[in-house]
Amino acid sequence: MPKISIIIPTYNESQHLPLLLSDLSISNGEVEIIIVDCNSKDKTKDIANLYAAKIYELKEKNRGLQLNIGAKKATGKWFLFMHADSRLSQDWLKKIKLITNDKDNKIYFFKFKINNKKIIYRFLEIVVNLRSYIFKDPYGDQGLLIHRKSYFKNKGYRKIPLMEDVDFIKRLKNKEQLRMLNIPISTSSRKWGKTNIIIQALKNWNYRKRWLSGESTQSIYLDYYKN
Repeated sequence: MPKISIIIPTYNESQHLPLLLSDLSISNGEVEIIIVDCNSKDKTKDIANLYAAKIYELKEKNRGLQLNIGAKKATGKWFLFMHADSRLSQDWLKKIKLITNDKDNKIYFFKFKINNKKIIYRFLEIVVNLRSYIFKDPYGDQGLLIHRKSYFKNKGYRKIPLMEDVDFIKRLKNKEQLRMLNIPISTSSRKWGKTNIIIQALKNWNYRKRWLSGESTQSIYLDYYKN
């Protein structure tokens, strides 16, 4: 049984997925790569096949459901949930192996980094990393490394199309289990590059506030993808 199962939800990710799968290919079969795709129209599934990933397909766009299915199909003792536009450092597997040898009650997330050289993104990285370190409130683009026992004990990701990461962290029975890894995970600046970075940050904050106040996920989902 593989030690680590890497679970990646996808939808039309042929531009970014090859870079991530290239990072993961150094594992030489020591990890299980699971792609849960929601009816991509591009070459996403062909790329996943090229890298010998296990592929499961859905007809609906629902990231929480994708992650949930990936976890149920996974055979590893540890689950690593990642977004398809993420990148890992060259020594990621060596460092993670040291962590997964014990401490199966801990839940880990990565240091946030954006693959853009503009100074404004360094400011964003500092803010996000401070927030997640102090308040133990990481988001999905920071990845999540969790033992399968802890994942299922905390009832995993709910089958909701967005806010699945906020929801899962909020439901953790003991947030003291959360630890930030001294390993960066680099994410694409695409969602930040579409508009002013401060405006985008305020939009994201407002979406979370609306969800936490009880507004329906479907309503927020329609606004999020409209923008």
